[in-house]
Amino acid sequence: MLRPRIPTMPTPTGIVAPIVHSAPIEQQHQAAACACQHPAPVRAMPAVRLSPAGLLAVVGGGAAVVLVVGAVLVSLLLAVAVTAASVAVCAVVLRSMVNNPRHR
Repeated sequence: MLRPRIPTMPTPTGIVAPIVHSAPIEQQHQAAACACQHPAPVRAMPAVRLSPAGLLAVVGGGAAVVLVVGAVLVSLLLAVAVTAASVAVCAVVLRSMVNNPRHR
């Protein structure tokens, strides 16, 4: 009951999946240093070099994006607050309209 069973296909497809055997990993030994002189490895330069004006432009652009996103979020919050206030006013008006006929 708890042993897995391999399903058998009634019609074979002809596609045979190869069985993958894991080979043992061989450790590679480091080669000894040679006596010849190789040139020193060249250090990679950074991909982007910004001038001071370019850096100011990037900082200014980032600040502008932050300000625009902040303004959009504040306006959405204000819209939600105005909607909640108008719904509250409508609820008070409806309650007074329902309760007033009894008192007249």
